[in-house]
Amino acid sequence: RTLDFEKFTHDGDWQGCAVMNYGDIDTPYTRITEHKHFAPWEDHAQSVLYRETARACGPDDIPYYPIRLVDEKVMLANYVKAAKTVSNVTFVGRLGTYRYLDMDVTIREGLDVAAAFLSSQAAGTPPPVFSQVPL
Repeated sequence: RTLDFEKFTHDGDWQGCAVMNYGDIDTPYTRITEHKHFAPWEDHAQSVLYRETARACGPDDIPYYPIRLVDEKVMLANYVKAAKTVSNVTFVGRLGTYRYLDMDVTIREGLDVAAAFLSSQAAGTPPPVFSQVPL
């Protein structure tokens, strides 16, 4: 899957917060980000906003969300095999493990892989290849 970002502006305040997620079936977009709320100590008369819409990824698109279809599973198996031949690299996150990850899982795995890295350094062993084996 990929994302389209539609920029729009608004006089004043649009939604009262930096990010609003939309999960209902009747709303065609996923979220709206109103950037001025990331710096509430600043005063802005206008808002710059981005509406984010997910869609199927085409050949010229940047993929944001992995979808594990048959072809992608074969490609992932080849990727895992190749990654295991590389030393002193740990593959983490959405792209490194080819999984959709919510932020809480991402943070937990980041902390876990940091601890595993420090343990491997203290023991004089190579770091783990993956934060989570993606297969």
